[in-house]
Amino acid sequence: MSTFSTHNFANQKALIRVDFNVPIKNGVITDDTRIRGALPTIKKVLADGGCIILMSHWGRPLKDIEKKPHLTLADFSLKPVVAYLSNLLGTEVQFADDCISDDACNKAAALKPGQVLLLENLRYYKQEEKGDKDFAEKLSKLGDVYVNDAFGTAHRAHASTAVIAQFFPGDKKMFGLLMEGEVIAAEKVMHNNQKPFTAIIGGAKVSDKILIIEQLLDKATDIIIGGGMAYTFFKAEGGQIGNSLCEDDRLDMAIALLKKAADKSVCIHLPADSIIADKFAADANTSSALSNEVPTGWMGLDIGQMAIAQFRKVICESKTILWNGPMGVFEMEKFQHGTKAIAEAVVEATKNGAYSLVGGGDSVAAVNKFGLADKVSYVSTGGGAMLEYFEGKELPGIAAIKNN
Repeated sequence: MSTFSTHNFANQKALIRVDFNVPIKNGVITDDTRIRGALPTIKKVLADGGCIILMSHWGRPLKDIEKKPHLTLADFSLKPVVAYLSNLLGTEVQFADDCISDDACNKAAALKPGQVLLLENLRYYKQEEKGDKDFAEKLSKLGDVYVNDAFGTAHRAHASTAVIAQFFPGDKKMFGLLMEGEVIAAEKVMHNNQKPFTAIIGGAKVSDKILIIEQLLDKATDIIIGGGMAYTFFKAEGGQIGNSLCEDDRLDMAIALLKKAADKSVCIHLPADSIIADKFAADANTSSALSNEVPTGWMGLDIGQMAIAQFRKVICESKTILWNGPMGVFEMEKFQHGTKAIAEAVVEATKNGAYSLVGGGDSVAAVNKFGLADKVSYVSTGGGAMLEYFEGKELPGIAAIKNN
């Protein structure tokens, strides 16, 4: 495996897998985080005197068109990215309206140093998601060097993210700077962490986070559990949770997790109190209650003041922090206070020398919403990929580069 930072791209065509699966509404990009994340990699190749062929997916065109016949492939085009990226780079980005057509091959072949070509949505072809070898080989012929900078898709064994790597020798395939950063950050938290190591796990369901919690029982000193999933634990322990979210088929699992944590001397922190509501709505009536004493007809939608103080103390005493999942329904203003307070505690701990990694779509959305993304150590761009990494799974996109 070659190292991107030390590779000289002069007079080379870099075929870069990026993740430009960004929100686009009426042809307008509404969040450019992923595009900006790829800029350092793109700029390094151009500065070296190389040229670039960018490839990405956007949405699930073939599956969505099947469900909604009024949609066409044009509704899933990457074309809106062209002008946006041209503006960010200060150079005209060319576009090929098919990723493996003669037009794409000709435009790639004609690229001069300093030029950039963006290919149309890879998922126009079902072969991309199927990991088709012939499709991957056709893509590979467009460039001299393969760079995977799409951590958000690293957990998928797709043609452009994993299969394609076999068509490049070891010194001609590598991670881009974004991917490199993601892997380093994840390794630091899971394998080179300083104690106390606190993992903050939120979200709706225990079943979604069971694997990550089990992995963390061998790594973390403290695990904070918030969000809807906390109520499954409270009910499992005999608490009253009213109409709060609960997975009744996971009660035994919740008890088993608590026992396993106790056996390993890992401290599980559940929220002492909750902000409760009489319905799941932005205009709901609200009150507060102990999390194991939620009245009938009410539901917990955020952590309360005691829980904030309790969690804050643990976070501020930590040296390593992993945050995956919100503390409540932070999309609604009445129930965002807990998630915001936890974000602020992570920022404070970071300021005091802790290493903090925020990973997972909702946590990332939260730190962005509260303007705190630049105040933590690392914000991951790969929700599902980061989650699978922390679950202990080998990610195909990483293995394809590492295992020459």
